[in-house]
Amino acid sequence: MALGGNPIFNGKNFRGATQAPPVPSYSHGQPQYGQPQYGQNQYGQPQYGQNQYGQPAWTAQQPMTSDQLQQMYNQPAAGPAETGRMTFDDVIVKTAACLAVLLIGAAVTLFVAPGTANLLMVVGALGGFALGMVNSFKKQPSPALILAYAGLEGLFLGGLTRLLDGMFPGVGLQAVIGTLAVFGVTLALFKSGKVRATPKAMRFFMIAVLGYLVFSVINMVLLWTGAVQSPFGLSSSVHIFGIPLGVFIGILAIGLAAFSLVMDFTSIEQGVRQGASEKYSWTAAFGLTVTLVWLYVEIIRLLAILRGDD
Repeated sequence: MALGGNPIFNGKNFRGATQAPPVPSYSHGQPQYGQPQYGQNQYGQPQYGQNQYGQPAWTAQQPMTSDQLQQMYNQPAAGPAETGRMTFDDVIVKTAACLAVLLIGAAVTLFVAPGTANLLMVVGALGGFALGMVNSFKKQPSPALILAYAGLEGLFLGGLTRLLDGMFPGVGLQAVIGTLAVFGVTLALFKSGKVRATPKAMRFFMIAVLGYLVFSVINMVLLWTGAVQSPFGLSSSVHIFGIPLGVFIGILAIGLAAFSLVMDFTSIEQGVRQGASEKYSWTAAFGLTVTLVWLYVEIIRLLAILRGDD
């Protein structure tokens, strides 16, 4: 399991579902507490070969015919879907459902007045954050709450896209293409085995994420206090060798989101291999949706900073 990545996959519930239960330990040849030793019968229970009161000691069983045996042997073995375990197809279908609801929420903001779209963006951001926390710490995955989260994030992304695309025409479509490209390349590299969540990479990821969070908090405080007048704060007001600081930060953030996808894929693969319950495919879909939302926000912000510096 890729610990230290997406907190949704590192939650106690999903992680517990992908780990084998501990094997009870007791001395060889000694029975567990409350269990009889070999050859001893429990109180009131007959030993092997002894009949219960009024019951025959042995009942003859009708042998199966050769046709019945052949039919039984020809039946395919039960797969994960038949036994209620999580499969990659389950994760794909439920992730597609989350993204479809997200797109519907985003489309709503395109058919309302600009002021209403901005209000919906704020509602989506706050509501999405609240439901994201609820779904992250909920003991059992709730499809309704996960889809509601996707819808609220759709309102937020739709309003954000409409706002930035009005300022810098074309960045919305470019961000969508960029998100799909990063997702596709990351998935291809993961499937080929060329990219893996190694312990060394995990340590770098944790350090980089903490640094990024510190910068984001400082930048937000400067914006709220009016210390920085640029729309993106330090990201667009500070330049290094003539390049906005936000370009370097944006590239780093996109790289972190892409590596977070690698850790998500690792966790999903681990869940399928360990036979996690099918219901946790909703948790996997939720985790992927959160990472994709983060990736899209970072890409469209980077594009806006680049266009604003022209």
